[in-house]
Amino acid sequence: MRKCSKPEILRDMKSFTQSPTEPAFVQNPYPAYDAMRALGPFVRWTDYDLICTTSHAVTSAVLRDKRLGRQVPEELAPAPDAARAAFDGIEAHSMLELEGADHMRLRGLVLRSFTSRGIAGLADGIRALCHTLVDQFPAGDFDLLDAYARPVPVITIARLLGVPESAADDLLRWSNAMVAMYQARLTPQIIAEAEAATEDFSAFIRAHLVHKRAEPGDDLISTLLAAGDKINEAEMISTCILLLNAGHEATVHTLGNGVKAMLETGVRRADAAAVEEIMRLDPPLHMFTRWVMEDCEIAGQSFKRGEKIGCLLGSANRDPSIWDAPEAFNPERTGPAHVAFGGGAHFCVGAPLARMELQIALEVLWERCPALALAEVPVYADVYHFHGLERLTVRRG
Repeated sequence: MRKCSKPEILRDMKSFTQSPTEPAFVQNPYPAYDAMRALGPFVRWTDYDLICTTSHAVTSAVLRDKRLGRQVPEELAPAPDAARAAFDGIEAHSMLELEGADHMRLRGLVLRSFTSRGIAGLADGIRALCHTLVDQFPAGDFDLLDAYARPVPVITIARLLGVPESAADDLLRWSNAMVAMYQARLTPQIIAEAEAATEDFSAFIRAHLVHKRAEPGDDLISTLLAAGDKINEAEMISTCILLLNAGHEATVHTLGNGVKAMLETGVRRADAAAVEEIMRLDPPLHMFTRWVMEDCEIAGQSFKRGEKIGCLLGSANRDPSIWDAPEAFNPERTGPAHVAFGGGAHFCVGAPLARMELQIALEVLWERCPALALAEVPVYADVYHFHGLERLTVRRG
């Protein structure tokens, strides 16, 4: 983690210490969130030196507050780091890290490929893909993540972008290496691997931009190219990489976490309510940050421009003031929406596609494998701020 200087402000706020890489926390962070939440809606997480939201109400408020944003205030921008120049170059043009007119311009262009009609057009292909993958399940014990949860989203995003499905293994490898940059256990090796992956991924997209200029199709890359001078090449490359990395990582974790919950509880469903409950119960991303762009007050706490707030999505989604028995998997719940997809201007642009993928993947899985069972205790990976399984070993039964 790179740290920037920030204003010093005295507050009456409780602190909490918890290593995000401690094995017990990796396997089950929710007791720590319960303890944080008991200290108040804002807590200083000392391991990050970061003020974090803990409740559903305040997390939702911070995510939607227009006085906060994803873009680092100009005066706090870190000095360039040659060891991660390619990765940071992609980040600099990412709509996830931009605000204002640039963010809205890029988001609007992407939404042209995320219309209800466009997403619905992918459904038959996703269903056929799921059946093909189930056909290939081994007879004995196997990892459902490798056999099912990882291929479904990466191939779907490849189809959406308009790049060959045969590149799925490369796309997975590049995505995993780049996404590791957001983890708490960042090391020089992770940075080097992410930098190499960024260069390879960028070259791959650049080559397909050339191809699609000559032979446009009904895909996202062609849509971006058709926008002309509304988007430059660096922004196109960054947008394609963002969609693959974000769409793939979150969907893999959600599908794995959801199947685990259903196998453990015996509640096997594949409707929209079940998908929402999966996202609430065990979301794929547990922290999403916001920069304070102007002095403001939120929930009785004053903030100055240049401060950073961590929204603890995993804590907000288990808030007992909102949901009864929040630790239980219960698709019959009613109440406010979960915050797994974020909120405000940066609400996940791929949420409709993710919801459809998850529902279809679960429908096919339970239809084809009604006796699916755990073959060993599921293990979560050390990938915080993400929260997903390292493996999910099952047998068809």
